[in-house]
Amino acid sequence: MTRSTETITPELHSYLVAHSEPVDDVLTDLVAETERLFPQFVGMQIGPEQGAFMTLLAQAIGARDVVEVGTFTGYSSICLARGIPADGTLLACDISEEWTSVARRYWERAEVADRITLKLGPALDTLRALPREPRFDLAFVDADKPGYVGYWEELVPRMRPGGLLLADNTLSHGRVVDPDNTDASVQGIRDFNDHLVADDRVSQVLLPIGDGLTLARKR
Repeated sequence: MTRSTETITPELHSYLVAHSEPVDDVLTDLVAETERLFPQFVGMQIGPEQGAFMTLLAQAIGARDVVEVGTFTGYSSICLARGIPADGTLLACDISEEWTSVARRYWERAEVADRITLKLGPALDTLRALPREPRFDLAFVDADKPGYVGYWEELVPRMRPGGLLLADNTLSHGRVVDPDNTDASVQGIRDFNDHLVADDRVSQVLLPIGDGLTLARKR
């Protein structure tokens, strides 16, 4: 037994990936193409263990209606779409036609394109245009970090009771605990984490998956 989370070395990470749900050719090819086309942004893609976790989470709660803020080249949306039934829906929000043009091709290859609706434009505008009544079973936020609190405030009212919200990069590569780091993205994550802890509409846990994955459940 241990009272704290083990440090994940590269060797241990390879081991846990090898002992999780296998990554298929669609996702493997997507990772390779993303690295080739957008090498400077490759860190924006979630890891295989996080993708497998999100698929299982969607399946476990019987999610049918999902929203994603920040799609990039489509890895996370494929994982989420695979966790919902064929007649489920995933609303994907992003601002880049270039990135999401890759996502569209891989949604087709993964045979989940018919479940996904892509909205290009500022995600805050997209969310605000939605009806405010509870609709979504699962939400995933992985976009600009200073915008997290705003996205959160639009999403929570639109989640059904018992619905789950995921927020990525909530450890900001460990920079959240460095008081000398005043980068806007780091401060955005700090503000979000503090905001969430004070939000009595949800219960939450910050998990050391990837760069920190916050899981919250609407009460």
